[in-house]
Amino acid sequence: MRVTFLGTGTSQGVPVIACQCAVCQSTDKRDKRLRSSILIDYNDRSIVVDTGPDFRYQMLRQDVRRLDAVLMTHSHKDHIAGLDDVRAFNYQQQQSIPIYSNKATHDALRNEFYYAFSDFKYPGVPQLELEEIFAGQAFELYGKDIMPVEVMHYKMPVLGFRIDNFAYITDAKTISEESFRLLEGVEILVLNALQREPHISHLTLEEAIDVSNKIGPQKTYLTHISHRFGRHEEIQATLPERFYIAHDQLIIDF
Repeated sequence: MRVTFLGTGTSQGVPVIACQCAVCQSTDKRDKRLRSSILIDYNDRSIVVDTGPDFRYQMLRQDVRRLDAVLMTHSHKDHIAGLDDVRAFNYQQQQSIPIYSNKATHDALRNEFYYAFSDFKYPGVPQLELEEIFAGQAFELYGKDIMPVEVMHYKMPVLGFRIDNFAYITDAKTISEESFRLLEGVEILVLNALQREPHISHLTLEEAIDVSNKIGPQKTYLTHISHRFGRHEEIQATLPERFYIAHDQLIIDF
């Protein structure tokens, strides 16, 4: 299985135009963070987790030629806004794209992209199949079991996903004991860490380290990184062993 980080940033703390801070002026490409998303490849299939505003560019930048499914974590704009652009894959593959998520996210998609679900569709609109999934209930997708893991984004349920010994969790603030049990045995964990300062709906760096230590993976990659967090090189230098700052276009094979 291969995981490619399409984006590791967030709309939280985005700088103003012409910002002169160290992150904006950095020449390190690891500091150029698009909105958080990953591409998962296995069994000759390609699955994307979240389609944020940067989705089209992320697909072009990574030269993705096929898309078989989308897993949605939740309905906030920085995670769904680019969904319309799956239409290119509809056209290329001559088939609809299944969108796996919970009912609340599907309801938001029906509202946001109403034209894709109307009885009389305008030619060329995205072809989407909404497949409802449930936290704690694994489902089979292209030969692998995927376990949706619920976390809380302040008061909003968000889905993380576990595939084999890999787990991806974004926009979490709290995790229930039941969800921690679903993450037992994970060896590679991707976890959000917005910034160092306290935040009402996102894990801080210290909180993310505590969550990872409770799960006990071999490696933890931090994502959904705010502009306020600082430069990649500076953050990485402060991290304990087994912790890594993810960056756009990072590829993990396992």
